[in-house]
Parts: sequence; C-alpha cells; structure tokens
Amino acid sequence: MRKMEWAGRPNHIGGIPRRIVFMAVGAFAKAVASLFNSTSVQNADTLIRLVRSRPPGIPLITVSNHMSTLDDPVMWGFKGFPSMDAKLARWVLAAEDICFKNALLSYFFRLGKCIPITRGAGIYQEHMNEALERLSDGAWLHTFPEGKVSQEDSPIRRLKWGTASLIVRAPVTPIVLPIVHHGLEEVMPENFFVGRRPPFPLWNKKIKIVVGEPIEFDLPKLRQEAVSTSRNLSFPRVGWPSTSPCGLDEAAQRCLFTAVSEQIWAVMERLRDSLKHS
Repeated sequence: MRKMEWAGRPNHIGGIPRRIVFMAVGAFAKAVASLFNSTSVQNADTLIRLVRSRPPGIPLITVSNHMSTLDDPVMWGFKGFPSMDAKLARWVLAAEDICFKNALLSYFFRLGKCIPITRGAGIYQEHMNEALERLSDGAWLHTFPEGKVSQEDSPIRRLKWGTASLIVRAPVTPIVLPIVHHGLEEVMPENFFVGRRPPFPLWNKKIKIVVGEPIEFDLPKLRQEAVSTSRNLSFPRVGWPSTSPCGLDEAAQRCLFTAVSEQIWAVMERLRDSLKHS
C-alpha cells in the first residue's frame, strides 16, 4: 500500500496546497543558500536547461552526494534556479522513517513531491514502482544513491543499487545528471552540540556545487556483459523478479546494477575531486 499517495497528486485540492508548500520551502531554500550563506555553482546552466526544457516525455534523474539533512531543498536555492515552481520541482526519494513517521509529516512531504522509501526493504519495494511511474510521466527525480548522510571529507561511498535499478527499469531511459556539493555539512552539522544538529541552519558558510554533464549509458552492452559475467558468479538469491523486457535473472541484474552504479560513482568522484581543487 502506498502511503498517502493521494496527497502527492497534482490535482489534490486544485494543487493549491502543493503550490503553497513549494513557495514556502523554496523561499526557505533561497534564504539559506543565497542570503545567509554564499553559494557558487559550476555549470548551473546545464541543470536549469534540463529542468526547464528537456525533450517532452524524457525523464531526468539527478544524483548527488548526501552531506546533510538540508541538502534537499537548500541545494536548489541558488540564484537563478526556479525553486518555488511546483510544476518544475523535482520528485525525491525520502526516508520513510524520518519524513513519514506520522500523518502530519507524511502529508507535508507528500505535498513536497517526496516518495517514501523504506531503507533496507530492497529495490523492488512498492514505492520504487511509484518512482518508476513518475519517470514514465517524464518527470524529474532526485536521488541520494549513497543512501544516507555522510559528513566526512572522504571519497563517495559505494552506491546503493536503487538508482541504477530505476535507470535500467524506466520505460524511457532517463537523462542522468550528476551533482556534487560541499559546505552544507557546515550549515547543518550532525554533531553540533552533544551529538545533535543545531536547531536552525548556521550562516556565513560557503556552499559549493558542481553540476556535471549527463552520463551516457550503453545499456544494451551493459546487459550483455552482465549476462556473461553472471554465469561465473554465485549469489544468495532473494527472489527478485525477472526484468522486463530483457528478462535478466537475479544474478545478471546484480551485475548490471553494479556496473551502472560504478559508472555513476566514478563520475561523481571525479566531480568531488574537481570541487576540492576549485
């Protein structure tokens, strides 16, 4: 069963609650990113162009590292980005145990175009199907493929398979745009005082964002390589269904999702390295 899905529909009460939420949250993001802190963005035009005017019916997946609980929405608060436009706004995968732990929060985050994901429930949980439906509509979906916040100044962690599975399973292959940022871990540090976050965002910090170029995936070739590789490997099976229309078995799917994830990781790590030296 999909949690409070009706509140996330664009025609819910004429779309008025959704517009109110995005105007308020968008204004908050603008204030934190551009008023109380300074934000610089490399290659912002690519992101703005793909959000505003990509080909009709073509979905967009943006992927980024996860530095703080404020990454979304504050990373969209830089100057020139339409952060208060509910129609252009991203859908985002959000942790069910944090954002959907009661009815009020569930309603708010549903209005904010959030899709609840149960961490540890796997890539074939019901709400992943909802994400696929949004992609089939040609929507923009943002994911944090690391799966949780990490504020260490260290390489991007191994990516979870969820994002890769959406790319592979989407009815229309999405544009995949990598983004890496730094500085939001100082705006909302996890361990500010006795192991707790500050009660409000900190100020006078420098936020840096670098937007990459769309990642090209040769999915037919990757599928063939996954089938070939999986013949020589043994995995404990968890009962995944075969993918359609390719009909890959579970072992081949694991190899394919690993290959796609590793390609995304490599691009994100190069962006992280360039950001460190900028």
